[in-house]
Amino acid sequence: MYLKSLTLKGFKSFAAPTTLRFEPGITAVVGPNGSGKSNVVDALAWVLGEQGAKTLRGAKMEDVIFAGTSSRAPLGRAEVTVTIDNSDNALPIEYTEVSITRRMFRDGASEYEINGSGCRLMDIQELLSDSGIGREMHVIVGQGKLNEILESRPEDRRAFIEEAAGVLKHRRRKEKAVRKLEAMSANLARLTDLTSELRRQLKPLGRQAEVARRAQTIQADLRDARLRLAADDLVARRAELHGTAEAEAALRRDHDAAAARLATASDELAAHEAALTRLSERTESAQQSWFRLSALAERVDATVRIARERAQHLEVEPALTGGPDPDALEAEAREVEAAERQLLAELAAARVRLDAARAELAERERSAAEAEQVHLAAVRAEADRREGLARLAGQVETMRARVGSTDDAVAELSERIEEAAARAEAARAEFETLQGRVGELDQGEVGLDEHHERMVAALRLADERVAELQSAERGAEREVASLRARIDALSTALERKDGAAWLTENLSGQGIFGPVAKLIKVRTGYEGALAAVLGAAADAVAAESFGAARSAVAALKHADGGRAAIVLGDWPAAADSAQPPPGGLPDGARWALDVVEAPPRLRGAMTAMLSGVVVVADLTIALDLVAASPWLRAVTLDGDLVGAGWVSGGSDRKPSTLEITSEIDKARAELAAAEASAAALGAALSGALREQVARQDAAEQALAALNESDAAISASYEQLGRLAQDARAAEEEWRRLLRQREELETGRAQTLEELSELETRLRNAEQTQPADAQPGHLRARQQIAAAVEAARSAEVEARLAVRTAEERANAVRGRADSLRRAATAERAA
Repeated sequence: MYLKSLTLKGFKSFAAPTTLRFEPGITAVVGPNGSGKSNVVDALAWVLGEQGAKTLRGAKMEDVIFAGTSSRAPLGRAEVTVTIDNSDNALPIEYTEVSITRRMFRDGASEYEINGSGCRLMDIQELLSDSGIGREMHVIVGQGKLNEILESRPEDRRAFIEEAAGVLKHRRRKEKAVRKLEAMSANLARLTDLTSELRRQLKPLGRQAEVARRAQTIQADLRDARLRLAADDLVARRAELHGTAEAEAALRRDHDAAAARLATASDELAAHEAALTRLSERTESAQQSWFRLSALAERVDATVRIARERAQHLEVEPALTGGPDPDALEAEAREVEAAERQLLAELAAARVRLDAARAELAERERSAAEAEQVHLAAVRAEADRREGLARLAGQVETMRARVGSTDDAVAELSERIEEAAARAEAARAEFETLQGRVGELDQGEVGLDEHHERMVAALRLADERVAELQSAERGAEREVASLRARIDALSTALERKDGAAWLTENLSGQGIFGPVAKLIKVRTGYEGALAAVLGAAADAVAAESFGAARSAVAALKHADGGRAAIVLGDWPAAADSAQPPPGGLPDGARWALDVVEAPPRLRGAMTAMLSGVVVVADLTIALDLVAASPWLRAVTLDGDLVGAGWVSGGSDRKPSTLEITSEIDKARAELAAAEASAAALGAALSGALREQVARQDAAEQALAALNESDAAISASYEQLGRLAQDARAAEEEWRRLLRQREELETGRAQTLEELSELETRLRNAEQTQPADAQPGHLRARQQIAAAVEAARSAEVEARLAVRTAEERANAVRGRADSLRRAATAERAA
């Protein structure tokens, strides 16, 4: 795997697209200062996922985009593409050539591509980390990086080594996985809490759901019952409507029949009136004819009388042909004049009588016409009365039917009002009873709340105690694991491959006791000082005698087992012959033999090796002590050894077997204490867990009781709400029905008033007799007719008398003159 090409577009100083092609091996980029050599390395680091602007020698990440010059405008984006040869499949991708592109815009947006396909920065980092390159793989060593690596601390160098060995990526993945696991554990803990809380709430919620289901069923039954009642009311109303419609239809039929009869009677009346009119015209014509005939008869009679008189005169004249007497003629003329005057007086009287008769006739005819009009009006009034009677009868029947239906509706409303009042009263009584129970439940709820709070507080304390003990147990377990690991590490360090280890392994029990470090005990804190004093003897093995030591050395030489220091177990024990220093030991100083406990068989050898050795606090005290008492040796707690004329000390001293054994013993003691502490913590944790479970059960029971009480109170309140709603509904229905009954009663009262008025009108109309049926009405009409006939006869007679008088007057008119002329003629003759 190697870099094949690097393409830069708008990256730092590379304004124009620039492509650098590489070959396997070493490629050097040479150029003067400022030519952009470092920009090539920055581009390579940038495209591989570098996110630090300072690493790219900039203040912010947007500085990688070409900023422009005096002759060229700045660009809006930077793009770098690196092409890697993957023919050896070093990258875990199925391509022999991999192109990685990074693109950045001035608004801060970034784009990443692998072989032209969009991807995430994490995808590029994962791809490159598997091959040992990337932004954290230190494959790019810039200026000053080498000195940084050389001068780094051991832990930093370890990071470099882990990175080179490929451990870093696995550690990163492990850390990422651990973070995910921790987040998952936290989510799981929250989920567990939620599950437990939901589990605690399931029972009360189930009870509440059951109550809700029952309430829903009851509401459905109530709704069905109301619908059934409404349907029954609808059927009853429809039946009433049907009955009312039938009654109305019957009344309409009666009304139509009465209207038909009235129309027939009206038609008959009109026909009779027309016939009466025609008869009146014929009567008038007959009267006129009678009047004319009567006048003609009178004229004929007058003419006959005149003719008779003339005939008489004609019969007399021949007798007088011999010459009438002039005086007789004058006398006759005077008689004729007197007769004429009398006739004219009679004519004037006849004319006066005729005028009077005509006036009387006109008056009688006017009275007759008025009577006829009154009669016609009475006939019409009778027809109207009969029609009004039929109409009034229909209205009365309608009103009576309406009053009957209103009475039925009022009776039904009264029953429903009583039922609504009973329901409201029952709901109020049940509401008051249930309200008392709710008050008792509320009082009990206070105690349950307090009990639940106490149980929750106790559970919280138990949880805190368990969490504290679990944390302490985990700390103790970590400490035990750490001590065991330390013991294992120290035991591993104690497993030496020198001659002492060979003797211990092969000749143990054959004159070899074992390592001296395991046979003696050194007071804590003095291990380093004793190891420095004993030197090689600290890593030695103990032998029974000189012979055993000789045999052991021979065996080592024969087996090429290495070299070993041997402490003789049969060295004679003697008292310490060392003289104490003048003025005694310094403050805090101790004889070396006083800090060591050795078995009896090694006590002589230990005395011989540690005689005259003093353990002091520091090197200054050691030097002063040896300078004052040169026969003594002094050793510091840090392992610096001072003798007459020599000093041994310094740093980086390899720990001896004695120190390692002491550390193992110390670690084992600490391990025992830690295990005891862990066991005690485990027992305490078991007790705390049992207490936690008990507290949990108590809290759950308290919560269940509280939830049950809450459910009961909630159900009671729901029932109270339903009862209140039922009571309100019943009261509203009661008020509504009362209003309806009042409206019906008001309408009934108005209907009764109208019915009473109509019945009164009907009775009055029925009791009222027609005008022509009243007593004397027909007689008056007959009298008026008779008077008219009498007046008409009188008028005819008067006219006849006037005609007769006129004829008689006309007959004698001029006769007197003719008689005088005749008398004059007779005298003249």
